Amino acid sequence: MLRPMPATPTPGQARAGHLLIIGGAEDKLRQRQILARFVALAGGTDARVVVISTASSLGDEATDLYKSLFRQMGIADVRGMRPLVREDANDRRLVGALDDATAIFMTGGNQLRLSSVIGGTLLGRELIERHRHGAIVAGTSAGASAIASHMVAFGTSGATPKQRMTQMSAGLGLLPGVLIDQHFDQRNRIGRLLALVAQSPALLGIGIDEDTAALVSPKGVLEVLGKGSVTILDPAHIQTDAYEVKRHRPIMVSGVTLHSLPSGYRFDIARRRLMAPLRPVSATDRELASLQAATNRTRRLIRSIAAEGADDTAPERARRRALRARRMDEQASE
Repeated sequence: MLRPMPATPTPGQARAGHLLIIGGAEDKLRQRQILARFVALAGGTDARVVVISTASSLGDEATDLYKSLFRQMGIADVRGMRPLVREDANDRRLVGALDDATAIFMTGGNQLRLSSVIGGTLLGRELIERHRHGAIVAGTSAGASAIASHMVAFGTSGATPKQRMTQMSAGLGLLPGVLIDQHFDQRNRIGRLLALVAQSPALLGIGIDEDTAALVSPKGVLEVLGKGSVTILDPAHIQTDAYEVKRHRPIMVSGVTLHSLPSGYRFDIARRRLMAPLRPVSATDRELASLQAATNRTRRLIRSIAAEGADDTAPERARRRALRARRMDEQASE
């Protein structure tokens, strides 16, 4: 079992920041719940954010997308970097961009490219140091997988765990003792996560759906945000034949504890224990529901106005339909 993280920093020790682990395809256009939480923890309008887009194959487009999003959300100081080779990641001038950062955001793409370029470099070490000194570090999709010490490098989809269906490699080392997979439900990745925890039962498997995030506090408490669920596989009491299965055959896995946690639920990673949810329905949730209802009413009103404008007899027809329905009800009750 993992050793619990200290509840409070010891004298002279800086307090670590949060980790925001996003399953990919987070909402960027509407409520932006996950990105809004990132901005708040980064320091709001006073935040200093560095976007690292090494994982992406889209070039500067990925950097520019998130720079634009965070500026729209009120952050003026947003910087981008995209080291493509380890020489870049060892450039002290580039690494210096992290010196005063309050937040670091790693984009999606190819997690093996991200870990291969950054892992073990000056940039990789500075990333860990900034987190240890209070900066929030977020990753979406590939950036999410790379946050942990162990990482899903690549693999195939499927519900059945099989030998050789996936490969594990070293991540960036920000969260020890776990293994993270993303796009979890949408790409049917439970089989490969089961296979990996069967092969490495000291690790806790965490699968995160799209537009969903696991927010890990400095105390090691995971809180679920977003529309989907976070699936946690605890293999502490596992039984498996993974050590003797050959080639691509199915693996026997038994005794894994599975937690499927929607938004609002919490999990203590160090103690591997489910915690009470923050609240049944938050004030924010109620406000959003009320706003959605008001929006739906407005949309219905807009459609009615449009129909009325297109056909002057629409209100009269609606009145006649209501009158006929009332008469039918009266006749049925006689």
